[in-house]
Amino acid sequence: MQAADWDFPNPHVVTLEVVATDIDAYDHVNNAVYLSWFDRVAWSHSAALGISLEECVRIRRGMAAHRTEIDYQRAAVQGDRVVVGTWIVGTDAKLRVERRFQVRRAPDGETLARARTDYVCINLDSGRAARMPEAFSRAYVVERAAGHFNQ
Repeated sequence: MQAADWDFPNPHVVTLEVVATDIDAYDHVNNAVYLSWFDRVAWSHSAALGISLEECVRIRRGMAAHRTEIDYQRAAVQGDRVVVGTWIVGTDAKLRVERRFQVRRAPDGETLARARTDYVCINLDSGRAARMPEAFSRAYVVERAAGHFNQ
């Protein structure tokens, strides 16, 4: 799989195996599973940026999904190995972060799905929007590398 085939440069990537519980009545990965994959790679990326789940709970702040759009392009089936990449593509460094996601079949690099999610920082006690802690605004930055977006 070539780096140039990713929608943006330098994705944070997790590799996953499609298992029987991911499959629906149409014999392909259920659409809800993609959401769990996006959640998994987003948490992995956040942890790599220094924002772990434990830290969010400790400081009582977190990034909550506000809106998600998914474009499904090809089906994944049981036994497939997929790679899920994510990037921070937008932030106001106060309240909002936008992530993009790309799901690719590992052996041939075929893009299976693309998504974007808008996140809002929330107070974990009240559930209301809250200004990002400084650690979040330092971690959730847009990488300013030359790239392209194929959506």
